[in-house]
Amino acid sequence: MQGHRFKISFVGQYKFPLGENFYLNDAKMNYLRTGILLSTLTCFFLVLGFFLGGEIGIVIAFFLALAMNGLAYWNSDKMVLSMYNARAIRENEAPHYYRLVRQLAQKANIPMPKVYIIDSNQPNAFATGRNPQNSAVAATTGLLNWLNSDEIAGVMAHELAHIKNRDTLLMTLTATLAGAISMLANFAFFFSSGSRANPLGLLGVILVMVFAPIGAALIQMSISRGREYGADKIGAEICGHPLWLASALAKLDKAASAIDNQPAEANPATAHMFIINPLHGRSIDNLFSTHPNTENRIRELRILAGKQAKPQS
Repeated sequence: MQGHRFKISFVGQYKFPLGENFYLNDAKMNYLRTGILLSTLTCFFLVLGFFLGGEIGIVIAFFLALAMNGLAYWNSDKMVLSMYNARAIRENEAPHYYRLVRQLAQKANIPMPKVYIIDSNQPNAFATGRNPQNSAVAATTGLLNWLNSDEIAGVMAHELAHIKNRDTLLMTLTATLAGAISMLANFAFFFSSGSRANPLGLLGVILVMVFAPIGAALIQMSISRGREYGADKIGAEICGHPLWLASALAKLDKAASAIDNQPAEANPATAHMFIINPLHGRSIDNLFSTHPNTENRIRELRILAGKQAKPQS
């Protein structure tokens, strides 16, 4: 696929309109918040283990979480790329798209990720991989056809920001823990209703079955939304033009709501990976949404662009 003829000279230098310390402090607070939420998610999992089997249940839950996260750490990228039938490309197959990713990776100061294309009419993209040295970015054919070169640059800079921030690993572990909590909650009644190790009896089991998956989902979605805002900011820094991403988000949101993404609908647990939620019925910015409201993201990017344009005193 050839797509657009990108102007390789497009990348500017983002000047940190609020000062570099502001962005460093903002990033630290975001990581602190994420760490607290992820710790809470882990506690949920251990509590479920306690309801299943007391102290022994906690130990079992701990090692189960360790095993599941280990599996996700080594194989999640291969699994999700296979799920969407993504095909790896070489430079001669899509030279402009490939070179764009390479130049942006250089700007982001990260290794060149593997580059994939997904044959889907819905314009969208995601990044995956356990670390910057073992990462990949994937864009749909719909995205490469719908957006202009500047907008594609904004989108891919956003995805590379996820890699630079190690969001791809973080969200994989978060999704794995949340899924494990839901799985254990479904079996809690059968394994612990008669257990003497459960101090709350049947009522406690019912409460755990109902509220643990909801709590896990709330924490997972909160982490996901926070990481999207962070990737928008760092992506603007990488490509140098916040309005490129803002323009892309407006187009993607409109197109994604009108065009189905069947693999995503069949695997909704992967929706958080995409730059725009690929699922339908997702317009409101609520506690259960995987992505921030697109209008809010665009507004934040326009604020950044406005501050960037102001002369520095």
